Amino acid sequence: MNTRRQFLLQAPIGVLAAAAACRGDTPTPATISTPGAPPTFGTSAAAGPTVTANSFAAAETLMQVRMTDAERTQAAANWRTSMAGTLERRTGPRIVPLDDTMVPASQWNPAVAGAPRGSTRDRFVRTVVNPRPLPASDSAIAFAPVTQLARWIETRQLTAERLTNIYLARIARLDATLRSVITVTRDLALTQARAADAEIAAGRYRGPLHGIPYGVKDLLDTAGIATTYGADIYRDRVPSADAVVVKRLHDAGAVLIAKLSLGALALNDIWFGGQTMNPWLPEEGASGSSAGPGAATAAGLVAFSIGSETGGSIISPAMRCGVTGLRPTFGRVPRTGAMTLCWSFDKLGPMTRSVEDAMLVLRAISGPDAGDVGSVPSTLDYDANGSVKGLRVGYFPTWMQQHPATEVDRAALEAVRALGMVPTEVSLPDWPYGALTLLIFAEAAAAFEELTLSGKTSQLTSQTNDSWPNLFRQARFLSAVDFVQADRFRRRVANEMARIFTEVDVLLVPSLRDEMLTLSNATGHPSLTLRAGFVQVSDARSDWAPNPERPLPHFNTPRRVPHGITLLGRLFDDGLVGQVGVALERHFNVAGENPPGFA
Repeated sequence: MNTRRQFLLQAPIGVLAAAAACRGDTPTPATISTPGAPPTFGTSAAAGPTVTANSFAAAETLMQVRMTDAERTQAAANWRTSMAGTLERRTGPRIVPLDDTMVPASQWNPAVAGAPRGSTRDRFVRTVVNPRPLPASDSAIAFAPVTQLARWIETRQLTAERLTNIYLARIARLDATLRSVITVTRDLALTQARAADAEIAAGRYRGPLHGIPYGVKDLLDTAGIATTYGADIYRDRVPSADAVVVKRLHDAGAVLIAKLSLGALALNDIWFGGQTMNPWLPEEGASGSSAGPGAATAAGLVAFSIGSETGGSIISPAMRCGVTGLRPTFGRVPRTGAMTLCWSFDKLGPMTRSVEDAMLVLRAISGPDAGDVGSVPSTLDYDANGSVKGLRVGYFPTWMQQHPATEVDRAALEAVRALGMVPTEVSLPDWPYGALTLLIFAEAAAAFEELTLSGKTSQLTSQTNDSWPNLFRQARFLSAVDFVQADRFRRRVANEMARIFTEVDVLLVPSLRDEMLTLSNATGHPSLTLRAGFVQVSDARSDWAPNPERPLPHFNTPRRVPHGITLLGRLFDDGLVGQVGVALERHFNVAGENPPGFA
């Protein structure tokens, strides 16, 4: 406001305030404003805590800004009228609670104007699988891919009830060492399996998932069955309805057999029942947060599973447990009925023992839902027998020579050549992609605001520096201005990814390259992680920051463990990513080996 405006507003206020003081009244802006004067900042009733110049001086260190003494004094003098009102929604007197179904008004749209996106053709061509004779061993049946299980069930060599009992028995016998299952849904599974057998016998075969037992990460709601988020404080949470993905799998005839573990509130691999372990190396965690889906699928406790990813939670356990993890394009699979961590980052996707299994599941769960405003219509163009010759496969030369790339990653680049695809060098600007994690921390802290402010985060199992309780509390001190700037940076990164996909058809990257984990989750591009070989490790691996008091196990004799590569595609080009993945999986020919001790 200019000086004249200030005088016109403040002079009448002074007179009326003096008169009100004589009567013992407290004037309000509504009773003392000049008729016709517009509302202005800094004239509302004072609210919130009293602050001083020293409050700002201390906050400057957190915010990395600098003010003069005079500026701090001015800011403190009118903070309670200019800014504190923004907190009333939370602190009162007019409190408005916001549960996680109330999504932000701003929605992330990963599309970049003019940038290429996936095929608009809707096509799904499966591999022709001639059902081989049913193995005598229950173990061999349990580890068979969904493509084979489906043919056995379709041709009635195998019943859904028998297959369900095989997996139930394996869970009872083997999961004590893995801790991958939170809840066994035995009664529901047997009911669904018997119903599937009856339908198939009557000639009503629903498709390749009919009668196939599966598990879901325990952040997907299941009607009448506890959905715990892996957190002790939610152990008694029982939803009244199924998540949309669960409903769609039910409609496909699949059999829900287990709710699988996740690190508490979808972080890493420690939940209220302990740490979920890697079947290939039981001395280390399975990685997270889709730890249960990764471990249970690798150990043959389920035929397939559903995981979720916000910043690497499908890719990392898929890598460590040697399974296939498919993170769909943001918006392809609806999250209605799933725990919210970050509205603009969360994705749900399949974890399987083969690439085509993942594509079969993706087909069943894709499509928009009104309950998820971030979900959109899409097509899926997938041909398991389609040629990959001539496709341009982008790679980052420096990344292929640096940690965490291995000889397996470099061999995968040679496999690309051998299959007739064209390796193509690409590059990204050397930017601080870690700055995008501000968006994750802020959204997650908003999703769990009540839990944080009530102090209930202290009841979570993990209380380390890098676990949610500390991160949620720290996020309360992030700058809203910096959040907007990070969001703008996100758009610039999306533009760079769009540029890259004008030069190549798919990207091949080391799965755990931090920059790509962060930026591709921010941009929403589809990702497929598949086993490509094996490496030797001398130390157990962990998602958690090193703790000198609890060093990780060291192995005098190195251990052989699976190693995966990751493919990324254009937005909504999940089908092409799957097609390239199938070709590479056939070339590598290593997907059939199972973890020792779980056969």
